[in-house]
Amino acid sequence: MSHILIVEDDRDIAELLQRYLTRAGHLTDARGDGGEALAFVRSRVPDLVILDLMLPDLDGFDICRMMKNDTRYSAIPIIMLTAKTQETDKVAGLEMGADDYLTKPFSPRELVARVKAVLRRTAP
Repeated sequence: MSHILIVEDDRDIAELLQRYLTRAGHLTDARGDGGEALAFVRSRVPDLVILDLMLPDLDGFDICRMMKNDTRYSAIPIIMLTAKTQETDKVAGLEMGADDYLTKPFSPRELVARVKAVLRRTAP
């Protein structure tokens, strides 16, 4: 059973993700801003992070950069889930280390499938 951290400031989306991921057999925790997310990662390293880019304090790009630049957390896969649909945003996210990039609106079932695929690829 994988432990997934959802970093999403929209409570409805976070709850939807938790519901679908829990049904798929994952443990989930949700945080609504970047500072809380980083504190959580430092205290309990998740198996995967689903990361919104537009957050109230640190943006998702900053969080991704901080995690990927720290050897303790750099191996944690990140799926960016965001309303930013520009190709430049997608390329930037993937180049800074995100393992996948999904735009809103999204299909929860597709997201669960992408989570499974990323976990399969990154499993030890």
